[in-house]
Amino acid sequence: MKLDKFFQSLLLTGAVVVVINTPAKGEEVRENVQSKSSTQKVGKSALDEKVAVTDKKFANSKSPVLTPSSKKSQLLKTKSDKTSKNIRQLSEIELPATSAQMLVQSPTPTNPPNSEQRNGDQQVIPITGVKVNPTEKGVELILETSLGEKLQITNRSQGNNFIADIPNAQLRLPSGEAFVFRSEKPLTGVTEITVINQDANTVRVMVVGEAGLPQTELFDGDEGLIFGVTTTAATATQPPVTPQKPATETPQEEPAAQPNEPIELVVTGEQDGYRVPNSSTGTRTDTPLRDIPQSIQVIPQQVLRDQQVTRLDDALRNVAGVTQEFNTGPGVYYRIRGFDLANNNSLRDGLPDPGVGDLVELANVERVEVLKGPASVLFGLGNPGGSINIVTKRPLSEPFYAVDATVGSYSFYRGALDLSGPLNDSKTVLYRLNTAYRNSGSFIDSYSSENFSISPVISVAIGKRTNLNLNADYIETRDSSPGFGLPTVGTIFPNPNGKIPRNRNLTEPSDEINGTITRVGYQLEHKFSDNWSLSNAFRYGLSSYESRQTRPGSLDANLETISRSFSIFDQDLTIYTLTTNVVGKFTTGSIKHQLLFGVDLNRYINATPRFASADAASINIFNPVYGQPRDAFNFETTNKTTTDSLGIYLQDQIALTENLKLLLGARFDGFDQTSEDFSSNTETNQSNSALSPRFGIVYQPIPPISLYASYISSFTPAQGTYLFGASLATAFDPERGRQYEVGVKADLNDRLSATLAFYDLTRTNVLVTDPSTGFQIQTGEQNSRGIELSLTGEILPGWSIYAGYAYTDARITEDTTFEVGNRLPNTAYNAFNVWTSYEIQKGNLQGLGFGFGLFFVGNRAGNLENTYDVPSYVRTDAAIFYNRDRFRVGLNFKNLFDVEYFENTYFGDRVGYGQPFTVQGTISWQL
Repeated sequence: MKLDKFFQSLLLTGAVVVVINTPAKGEEVRENVQSKSSTQKVGKSALDEKVAVTDKKFANSKSPVLTPSSKKSQLLKTKSDKTSKNIRQLSEIELPATSAQMLVQSPTPTNPPNSEQRNGDQQVIPITGVKVNPTEKGVELILETSLGEKLQITNRSQGNNFIADIPNAQLRLPSGEAFVFRSEKPLTGVTEITVINQDANTVRVMVVGEAGLPQTELFDGDEGLIFGVTTTAATATQPPVTPQKPATETPQEEPAAQPNEPIELVVTGEQDGYRVPNSSTGTRTDTPLRDIPQSIQVIPQQVLRDQQVTRLDDALRNVAGVTQEFNTGPGVYYRIRGFDLANNNSLRDGLPDPGVGDLVELANVERVEVLKGPASVLFGLGNPGGSINIVTKRPLSEPFYAVDATVGSYSFYRGALDLSGPLNDSKTVLYRLNTAYRNSGSFIDSYSSENFSISPVISVAIGKRTNLNLNADYIETRDSSPGFGLPTVGTIFPNPNGKIPRNRNLTEPSDEINGTITRVGYQLEHKFSDNWSLSNAFRYGLSSYESRQTRPGSLDANLETISRSFSIFDQDLTIYTLTTNVVGKFTTGSIKHQLLFGVDLNRYINATPRFASADAASINIFNPVYGQPRDAFNFETTNKTTTDSLGIYLQDQIALTENLKLLLGARFDGFDQTSEDFSSNTETNQSNSALSPRFGIVYQPIPPISLYASYISSFTPAQGTYLFGASLATAFDPERGRQYEVGVKADLNDRLSATLAFYDLTRTNVLVTDPSTGFQIQTGEQNSRGIELSLTGEILPGWSIYAGYAYTDARITEDTTFEVGNRLPNTAYNAFNVWTSYEIQKGNLQGLGFGFGLFFVGNRAGNLENTYDVPSYVRTDAAIFYNRDRFRVGLNFKNLFDVEYFENTYFGDRVGYGQPFTVQGTISWQL
């Protein structure tokens, strides 16, 4: 299929958005007077304790009680100015002296929702704070929001519990972090009041009674939505009201049953922390993870901060089933479920980021999402092992300024700056600027590196229904004399001449790798209505890579001299990505649908302006002498591969019932690939297309449990390192993948979640590295089967955990070069990771915290021939930190017991040592 002309025309066309402004219409109050639940829409009203307004009639009665025991549930809603002008506002009613305690942690600001945030067919209202205040008859629970009149409430009872669900709201601090509210024993007869984010759209309020159902009244005040809570016990024993005191004083309130002791109000406001309930990576829509029939693991900001992670490889250490393939100094390559990741498997904010996704500085990264298994149905051409989505930070509506400074072992120095806020008074134009600089040495002799990054983002609200994000990135790296591993003989296996020290560098001190990455793009979102929206995004990315490297080869017979080669490798990777999709929600009878339709257009250019190689002088691995002359270049070439691809996809998330959901999807992919070898003046072209289906089902026997099963496939053109010259005469066939997966997702409570997955993944037409040439050849079939378990969230207040286990059996099942049954390299049968932290919640030591981590990787094959195994290891990390207001200081210890272990392998039977014991100290301020 020839797509180049079609690509050019569409690329120039861009996005055309038709803006349709539909006036919002009010909804009538809905009441269910025959059952034990009611659904209501809050109207902006004034309320007096003794006067209720219903339509245009005045009634001398008490405020309506929203309890299922009531035969009639009413919500006061102002119908006209005439009916409300004589009614006092809630702020005008004289209240008893009150004292509220709201102890809210101050998490790092992230991406707050604004007042116009929507999720599908409904506006999601941010509730920015929660308070509990004592009143004459009990307590009042205040959900602070400026849009209280738009909240919708459904209430019911369950035993002694009053439960109210608000299906169009989310708890979000002004900084954007989600939080949980809890008040223990706020009132005689009430054990606890909790307010949590039940899912992506719903806030749940629960009042737990001791001996009976609490009475709950609903008010709409200037501060937001107010629940008035009373009990029979509290009313019977209520003490006299303390006279109103000046606002500067904070008198102690006395509980009804115990007048001589202060009321116990233990209130916590906390972010989601280690648990992230939603992701868009698995569906391209904001969907609860429990509703997605595929395994997805999210590394949230709090984990990155507690571990002081600055590089992607350190972040992915937390995901069981993800292992390092090898690293080149600035870039690290990975395997997921046993299969290596192609360029196409790198995503950034949900857009393919091939070729420029390897060098990841985390200064502007909000979280890292790992989708396990094929993702071609949504994101196009990619290998079936999985995909890594980098989610970046977004502008904040309130001013925010933060600075980090880190100093560590091996001359590690890093500074980072994070600035955000509005650019105009109406806050319709927001900005965020992240920049960081790192300069560090290494435990490897002569190896040093520098990294500079800057990432500006501008967000513009074009009316109430349209938003435009403009973003850019620039990253510059320098790596001097990066090591390329050490021979297995003398490291894993004994060498009669001795053991090779792990700091040995077998390259040259003059070697250097320089790289730059540039990204520029936009994302345009428009809401046609509450049910339909359109998103259009474009990104241009360029990665320039210049390498001057000396690489070790194979050991001589004396086992102390190793051959070497020298190469000059210049590479330019360019990506143009244009994507447009439409999301719509509708119903067919009682069945709910969320439909996604989209078109992707990509151009990927992999150009090598120059590749030249020469023999370099051999070196003694025990007594190296550097700077010896090398031979003249004996091979030189230049080449380019251009891949144009078009993808059209359709997906339907179907809710047959509240607890039975289907996910159906399909994608058509077509590509045109041209490979040119300018040295030999040869050119090859190939085109292909395929339809990739996806099926999934989720059944929730009870709300906290999701049972799921899915089938998904993948399709991608082979993009390998060709053997220059003759190999281009035979183009590689496209790779295919298919996966079956079943699993269980469980919300153990509102703060702790677990996922258990079983999968069978097959990959055909596989590209592997030819051990005799270092270039790539195409083999037959590989299969990976395994089990994965993850546990994330908060065990107890202040005690969080992020853990995972993976059993992976990845093997060759068909091949003409390697033996069938051989294990895939760098893939352990067993891998386990756990990171847990505890922060003291109150007292003189409040804010002091500790972290502890174990990372286990079992034995794994070192190459496809399975001639050796890389031994297992356990690495121990630890941290101690102190948070106080806007100040944070922390010490992080990596490889606490200085264990010698091997992180990855290289071609030619070489291995790379893992990091020895290191310490890093970080000081952070938020201004």
